[in-house]
Amino acid sequence: MKNINYILIIIGAFVAMYAKTGTNQNQLILIGGIVILMIGVYRIAKTIPSKNYSENDDQDTTSE
Repeated sequence: MKNINYILIIIGAFVAMYAKTGTNQNQLILIGGIVILMIGVYRIAKTIPSKNYSENDDQDTTSE
């Protein structure tokens, strides 16, 4: 599953760079490459836990 995310990032970056290099720049291919890239980044980012979240911190911090 982790490899799929990296493959999406690589494919998205390659497609976006390919669409940008040509003299006839196709905007739809560029947008599609960026979307694939961002899907891969999002899927990796959502697996990283937050360093600020814990149940004990939520109970100890009460505002008066």
